[in-house]
Amino acid sequence: MIEPAARVSEIQEYYFSRKLKEVARLNSEGKDIISLAIGSPDMPPSQQTIDKLCEVAALPSAHGYQPTVGTPELRGAMADFYSRWYRVDLDPAREIQPLIGSKEGILHVTLAFVNPGEDVLVPDPGYPTYTSLSTILGARVRTYNLREDCGWQPDFEALEKMDLSRVRLMWVNYPNMPTGGNARRETYERLVAFARRHHIVVVNDNPYSFILNEGEKLSILQVPGAKDCCIEFNSMSKSFNMPGWRVGMCASNATFISWILKIKSNIDSGTFRGIQLAAAEALRGNTDKWHREYNINVYKRRRAVAEQIMDALGCTYDSTQVGMFLWGRIPDSYTDVEELTEKVLHEARVFITPGFIFGSNGRRYIRISLCAKDEKMEEALARVRHVFGK
Repeated sequence: MIEPAARVSEIQEYYFSRKLKEVARLNSEGKDIISLAIGSPDMPPSQQTIDKLCEVAALPSAHGYQPTVGTPELRGAMADFYSRWYRVDLDPAREIQPLIGSKEGILHVTLAFVNPGEDVLVPDPGYPTYTSLSTILGARVRTYNLREDCGWQPDFEALEKMDLSRVRLMWVNYPNMPTGGNARRETYERLVAFARRHHIVVVNDNPYSFILNEGEKLSILQVPGAKDCCIEFNSMSKSFNMPGWRVGMCASNATFISWILKIKSNIDSGTFRGIQLAAAEALRGNTDKWHREYNINVYKRRRAVAEQIMDALGCTYDSTQVGMFLWGRIPDSYTDVEELTEKVLHEARVFITPGFIFGSNGRRYIRISLCAKDEKMEEALARVRHVFGK
């Protein structure tokens, strides 16, 4: 008999891949499920971004293989973006690597820095891919706790008590998903000091800086010395409404970037030129007005409705959260979070995310996505109120 590799039995199919099959079945039965689960922006990129893609796609010379390192135009635009919004200077030729999305970057960074059997620090709650890809690649996952009473920031006293002798990478994600905890300068400073002290590479996954965040845009690379021991991911999926385009980036020192490129160049052959040049157009051309309309005003309207859904479900939440989700604690009357989310799915016909998929510290929480049209958000609220009597 043919058997799969052992790693296949060590992971599960991604929750949303599995659950969306059920939602599709329910829709085929006429249930008309409203999905407030996945963070996939439903709005388009800027018109100039789309126009640039069409312009380049029409060129006969645009369809060949592209350099894995990325086009100079895209790397330059990414460097300008970091200078403009984060006040971080990056050498576009040596300190930036375009990615086919951050999920790909997690794979490449882990391959570049972690040997099988070595340790990786992963937040709980946190993005499930940090855990699954580490497991697939033979690393040992060590979780560190994020708690609501600490603003979902790392507990550095607890971290210092851990055996860190085999830890190579630490994944952090601010502004945080799923909790909405915002980035803090103090946290970044302590992370850089922690990384230096223990010879650990800290990777900050930073795609949510612009979503419902009207304050200063923070990057871990703003901290002096951070480039020596830190890597930062950013993405065009969220703040530029380009999730299906698969454009992300990582930034760090030139040596780290060269190691990542060595891995990446053996795995893929670069992104279509039209996508790269259109992404550069988006990075350089999107104005403060565009960002405010799409990343603040639209999500602010939807967030107000999501808060009403939380209220109708009897959940509590922090009103200072940022990002494109709302994270809330379920009432004590429920045995577990799926008791609530399955009732919402099958009776109110609204799909929301149970927090346990992000780790054990999420088992009493739900997450509501703001990536649905205003009228769908309002309809979801009406359905929930009808079922839950509020």
